[in-house]
Amino acid sequence: MKPITALIGRIELPMLLAGVIVAGGLWGFLELMEIATDRAPHALDSEILLWFRVDGHPDLPIGPAWLPKMVRDITALGSAAVLTLITAATALYFFVVRRPASGLFVIAAVASGQIVATLLKTGIDRPRPDVVPHLMQESSLSFPSGHAMISALVYLTLGALASQTAHNQATRIYILSLAVFVSLLVGISRLYLGVHWPSDVMAGWCAGFAWAMLWWMAARLIQPNGGSAAASGDKASNIHNDV
Repeated sequence: MKPITALIGRIELPMLLAGVIVAGGLWGFLELMEIATDRAPHALDSEILLWFRVDGHPDLPIGPAWLPKMVRDITALGSAAVLTLITAATALYFFVVRRPASGLFVIAAVASGQIVATLLKTGIDRPRPDVVPHLMQESSLSFPSGHAMISALVYLTLGALASQTAHNQATRIYILSLAVFVSLLVGISRLYLGVHWPSDVMAGWCAGFAWAMLWWMAARLIQPNGGSAAASGDKASNIHNDV
């Protein structure tokens, strides 16, 4: 029992919480994938999409006339172009300040997440919803939502990096909460626009948050204890100091 007790004592609370997020995200994704593989539309999926439309008029979105345009602007925060630009700018910054390990970490996490999202879309092959008219044109497959998944991955990864520069716990919590809020907002925008089933978006969140936490945990596990990353040209002592 002593070795087990000693091992548990060495597990940090952040690592434990990250592990819970990964496990919960994977479980949630698998449950939602069962819904996606059922070709008959799920009743709750359809009902939630109709919440965003005027009762009896599925072609009319709820809210004032300016709201659809604003929602399209919000959904752009999860577009491939915007997320690629943010990722490239962040990675380039780390290379400029001579912290290449952090730059490579950001690139690897986002690029691998995009590959996984593409493979999942192709493998599950779920069509876009047809319950309501789409408020913007989309041609790719539906499950999981790439906007929800990659925005969750990018913003949570960058939020974890940025939170390490904060000098107090309240600021760290604010930064991470903001990252989660933006990710959730992007996913909800996809529902308002009618271009994704709710289960697509929820699966994207599950996968995105789990993937971000997996990379964060990997960075914590592979960094050498007390070692120096000077050999790689990184002025930080290890990736953990950045992530």
